[in-house]
Amino acid sequence: MTGLGYTVPAIVAAAAVCGWELAVLHTGLFRRLEYWLTLTIVLGFQVPVDGWLTELSAPLVLYNDAHITGIRFPWDIPVEDFLFGFAMVTAALLCWEHRRRHEHRTSRPAAS
Repeated sequence: MTGLGYTVPAIVAAAAVCGWELAVLHTGLFRRLEYWLTLTIVLGFQVPVDGWLTELSAPLVLYNDAHITGIRFPWDIPVEDFLFGFAMVTAALLCWEHRRRHEHRTSRPAAS
């Protein structure tokens, strides 16, 4: 793949997860403080680990510059990593929340 081969899938993944919630699931996850606190905690771990893995002075993970935007912040982290991280964590939380709601609906006792 040429061009922005990492950027486009990252944007699509983040948009798809948001679209899935807003158009299909309707869990209300994006309106919950707990969700945003969870993302803050995830970022608290992602930034130092991803920064260590991608630091330009001694990278453990290399990116083809032709496939990313080249925007790296903070500590040389490609912004695309944050989009993929958001999509992955949000998708997992949406699945859990959707299942929890489904189980709650199906476990109610039948009306007499």
